Amino acid sequence: MEPLTQSTLARLRDRLQERGQRPSVLLPNANLPQSTLELLHVTAEYGALCEAMYLMMAADGRVLIVEREVLKGALRELSDDTVRGVHIEAMIDAASKRLVAEGRDARLAAVAESLQQDPIRAEVAIVLAAAIALADGEFAPEENDVLQELAAAMGVEQARVHELMSELDVDLKRIGRGSNGP
Repeated sequence: MEPLTQSTLARLRDRLQERGQRPSVLLPNANLPQSTLELLHVTAEYGALCEAMYLMMAADGRVLIVEREVLKGALRELSDDTVRGVHIEAMIDAASKRLVAEGRDARLAAVAESLQQDPIRAEVAIVLAAAIALADGEFAPEENDVLQELAAAMGVEQARVHELMSELDVDLKRIGRGSNGP
């Protein structure tokens, strides 16, 4: 299996773009402002991935600036810089509110349900969540719990999670950053 590199992420991004927009959540002639239409499109495409990363950010009870930066970088990389900061902040805010209102277990289940039908997106969510966990240089036990629960809910086998983490660790070492992951 090929290590997760920028070219691997670029190919993933291209695949996601090829799939195009999911069936519209909008009415055909809705009179919504362009900014709202953009946010709805971005949320339909990247919302579940963003929320998976947010759940990891919140796992240890701290949402750090470095984690937000990694989340933003991930979404910009996947979208070829088409997702704007305002969209990312709106998705983070929505994820935060849903987490408070519904709780972690319900949100993990909802995110998993959204991603589990596409094995590539499910694996990407695991890798991106792990990248968030590693953003501060530590992989806290609470973060490991979220990663394991997310993988299980999406039907990603434990052996595959370990493969993905090993590939991430190799990539991090290649660019000069170590990890303390699972």
